[in-house]
Parts: sequence; structure tokens; C-alpha cells
Amino acid sequence: MIFKRIFVTAAVFFIAITAVTAQNRQLTVEESYLQQSLELMIIREHTRAEGREMKLIALEYISDAISRGNTGPEIKEALEYMGIEGTINQTRENGRLVNNYPDIRVRAATYLGDLGTPEAKDSLIKMALADNEPMVLTEVIKSLGRIGINDNDEVSSTISFIVRHYDVLNPDNLLALAALEAFEKLAASNGRIDQNSVQTVLRIANGHYLTAVREKARLVLADLTRASLRGQ
Repeated sequence: MIFKRIFVTAAVFFIAITAVTAQNRQLTVEESYLQQSLELMIIREHTRAEGREMKLIALEYISDAISRGNTGPEIKEALEYMGIEGTINQTRENGRLVNNYPDIRVRAATYLGDLGTPEAKDSLIKMALADNEPMVLTEVIKSLGRIGINDNDEVSSTISFIVRHYDVLNPDNLLALAALEAFEKLAASNGRIDQNSVQTVLRIANGHYLTAVREKARLVLADLTRASLRGQ
């Protein structure tokens, strides 16, 4: 364990040095490959380490990697791991859940949306079906809308399931707004609107939400109806 920490620290130092070097000259192929390999190792180790602070470090490295166009499977796997930690993957001490970090899951959902891949969409759906924190689910819905993939109405059905669940128990205005915006984006990306989406928008329009949310739902419904008629 001590050796691993020393190695990770050395890797962090190497990446910092190469970042400074890159400002002065272009890295060689070998240097770039080594930097990326070390970066992925740091992300992997910090993702699986105990404690919220270590995961925040992993998220910072992931943010940098995505900004450089790295959307590889290692990044997706790290984000999925953090996205389901505390829900599917639970650690308990004396019966108490000790690895529940909703704020980490929120950022994981955001970065999965930034990845924008079909695999990221699958990870977000896994998060959606396992989580019970409205702020996490709101970010999951936003990211699913940004990605825009809705094969076989899988995504719209998932969003509708979440809205119905909270509509019955405790309507959440921010979650409902995220759903409305996601439905709009899914319809624009896929050129069609499914029945699940229409029913959920109607539910929000007539539900126990703020007036502004209900008005937004009616506007979305009108837009979706016009889009549907144009597509016929």
C-alpha cells in the first residue's frame, strides 16, 4: 500500500512536469503515451480509494482528460464506478452505509453526459434505476437529454419512470424541469416523440408543481405535438 502511494505520488509529479514541458515544446509520442497511461492509473486508484476527497481528485483528472478528447472506456468505467457507489456498490460498517457520496454521483453524471457515447448513456440508465437522490437523478436526466440517444424509447421510458415515481411520492420541480428539457432534446435528436414522453409531459402539466413548471410542460407539449405532426 505504501509503495502504491509513493508510485501514485511520483506519477502525479511526472504529469505536472510534462504539463509544464508541453508549454515549451511538443511532447513526443512516447511521452504523451506515458502521460496518458499514468493519468489513467491515477484515476483508477483514486476512484477506488476510500473517502470522498480521493474521488474528487479522480474527477479533476477525468475533467482534464475529457477536455483533451479522451473518451475511452477507462474514463467511462471510472465514472460509472463512482456513479453507482453508495447505491449498487455499498460499503457498510456496523450496518451504516459509509460510501454514500451524492455530490460525487452528480459530477459523475455530468461527465458521463460530456462523454456523450452510447456506453455513457448505458451507465446513466444504470444510475437512474439505482439512485434515490433527486439531485443525482436530475443531473442524470440532463445528461441523458444531452446525449440524445433514445433507441427503442429506452431513455424516454427511463425518464418517465423516474418522474412518475417522484410524482406519486413527492413531486420535485427541478427534476420535472430537467425531464421536460430532456424530452425536447430527445425529440429533436431522434426526429420523433414517443407516447411515454407525451404522457409524462401531460402528467407534469396537470400535476402538483409550481405554476412555471406546469406552464413549461404545456409549452413543451405544444412543441412536441407540432413536431409529431410535421413528422407524419
